Amino acid sequence: MQSQNHQHGISLLEMMIAMALGVMVMASMVRLFKAGVASCTLVIQRTEMQQNMRAAIELMSKDISLAGSGLPSGGIQLPTNGTVSRYGCDPTMCYVPNGTYPNNNYLTGVLPGYNNGVEAQATIPSAPGARNDSITVIYADYSSPLNQYWLDFPTPTSAGTQLNVDVPFPAPSPLPPLVTAVGGIQVGDVIWMSSSAGNAVGEVTALSSTSLTFADYDALNLNQSAASVKNNIRALNNGSHLTGYRLYVVTYYLSVPGNGQLPRLMRQVNGRTPVPVADDIINLQFAYDLYNSSTNALDPNQPDPLSYPSDSLGLIQKINLSVMAQSLVNGTNAQNMRLATSVSARNMAFFDRYK
Repeated sequence: MQSQNHQHGISLLEMMIAMALGVMVMASMVRLFKAGVASCTLVIQRTEMQQNMRAAIELMSKDISLAGSGLPSGGIQLPTNGTVSRYGCDPTMCYVPNGTYPNNNYLTGVLPGYNNGVEAQATIPSAPGARNDSITVIYADYSSPLNQYWLDFPTPTSAGTQLNVDVPFPAPSPLPPLVTAVGGIQVGDVIWMSSSAGNAVGEVTALSSTSLTFADYDALNLNQSAASVKNNIRALNNGSHLTGYRLYVVTYYLSVPGNGQLPRLMRQVNGRTPVPVADDIINLQFAYDLYNSSTNALDPNQPDPLSYPSDSLGLIQKINLSVMAQSLVNGTNAQNMRLATSVSARNMAFFDRYK
């Protein structure tokens, strides 16, 4: 007799077990995929954060390394019986709390800003309890053509609000570029002037190719023509030619935007509008290695050199800076990263501690 082949299907129980196993495998794959995406996002966010902070640190390190370059030994005394001069300001507002020159209005290569590094003293919730500092560094710009000219007062009785820009005699060949050329002097620039009568610092309020104006009530309050004590521009009017150098007064601080964004690191130069350097920076701190003339040794990591004797700003040997950034992961979880470095103030005072 011919045999018959019977084909059996799967039972309902077998199908349910197979489906359960499939769901478990799919769930594991989804979890593994989500973990991979989260890890990738984490790495990307940390890389972007690190690049952001490195760019900020490199720019700050460049400015800090030039601190004091070209300045007279010991700094420059600003007018002392007028109102106090300022830094970190433009014509509209001042951005650094208590941004005035220390030690009776004295300009040095480094101006520490202990615990005053947030504009308008705003709170940064992302870094509760953390100290935020600012720093201002000052150095001469020898690339400016101004130092190739003579600066002269229009009359012997001039109040010092305007200076003529004259070609030296005998005239050099070729002639230097005009002070108004590209890269030349701009309104808001800080100018250090020197002659046989001494030194003075002023802020340019107007200019032409043949004159510079230093009107009173400038943003930085440097042009104090009515000050009777020396060290204003008027005190240099003794008939001799003046030599001028553009100074860079560079201030770094944190600003908290009003639209809910994280704080950003700002850079403000002379009397001009500040520009952002890096976003999502929640903490900025500086500490200073100071030469202690009493113990003939270095005092490392001092956060507030202004609490030292009055000459401490000229004894800074190294600046230690620390930057912390924050980034959002998956829109909710925040991660922080801190980078730190040290910069030698090569143009500040030098002391041989091994004598």
